[in-house]
Amino acid sequence: MTRLFLVDDHAVLRHGLRALFQQEDWLEVVGEAEDGEQLLTQLPTTPTDVVLLDLHMPGLDGLATTQRLRAEYPQVRVLVLSMVDNAHAIGQVLAAGASGYILKNAGHNEILVGVRTVAAGRRFLCSELGLSMLDKVLADTPEPPAKLASGLSPREQEVLRLVADGLTTAEIADKLFTSKRTVESHRQNIMEKTGTKNTAALVKTATSQGWLN
Repeated sequence: MTRLFLVDDHAVLRHGLRALFQQEDWLEVVGEAEDGEQLLTQLPTTPTDVVLLDLHMPGLDGLATTQRLRAEYPQVRVLVLSMVDNAHAIGQVLAAGASGYILKNAGHNEILVGVRTVAAGRRFLCSELGLSMLDKVLADTPEPPAKLASGLSPREQEVLRLVADGLTTAEIADKLFTSKRTVESHRQNIMEKTGTKNTAALVKTATSQGWLN
């Protein structure tokens, strides 16, 4: 049985959450508080596994309460339930010791999963925040260099690299153990496929597009 303590300055929300949790046979709401001070006053006599905590409250707010809990009740898991979706604020409270963070517009099932997850000693971030942060990471990640021009055969790719290295047709033929005529044929095919007119343009295009990386 997971013992849960609700902390939010909105009584209507606390009552709604209590009604939700009372339907779960693995979960027991052991207490309620309007702010961090009330929580800390009750905890010495109220064994608790997880505190479901709002971030913005009058008096001792969610961040300060989390810091106090980490120092005084390190065995208690903190799951923040808030409307605040600011990355800096979320990072602060997680760094202070919260095990998870859920937005208040999350579905009932996701809130239950969050409670169960942090109660088991794992970390949790609601799906909306997770996807938002992933989108930001992807947006901030530079695109990898382009691959070799599509449509080039493995041998044509090899010839392209040797051309870019400054080798002559004869030198490429010797290196690849083939004829100069075959190398010239490869060079012509490469320029047609890449839309270039001469060797200088081919090398410039290949370099700028990252085809040689």
